[in-house]
Amino acid sequence: MQFLMIFLGGGLGSCLRFGTSLMCNKVFDAHFLVATLLVNILGSLALGFLSGLFMAKTGFLNPNSRLFLTVGFCGGFTTFSTFSMEGFELLKNGQTTLAAGYMLLSVILCLLAVFLGYVGAKYV
Repeated sequence: MQFLMIFLGGGLGSCLRFGTSLMCNKVFDAHFLVATLLVNILGSLALGFLSGLFMAKTGFLNPNSRLFLTVGFCGGFTTFSTFSMEGFELLKNGQTTLAAGYMLLSVILCLLAVFLGYVGAKYV
């Protein structure tokens, strides 16, 4: 059952990630970095919020639902592997300043999002 929950959550998260990418490209006519950065921030916020909620309310959801949301959905939605590949491509193409700024901004904003989600969960 655990693998099924992770599979279903991951599929849903991946589809939402793809949709977010399409939306960013349409709305912002943006470079690929915007969608990945947005997804990583939102995914970090969601994971922080869920973690804070689960710690504050121990019996809030059963273990399978937790796996569905955290490992499955958040794991499928966030794109750290994509982020890493994009950073590598920028470095490989000699765009060191853009790579450094993108990676630094991603890490700082995602850590902040986890913190805000965690703190925000206390008010639910």
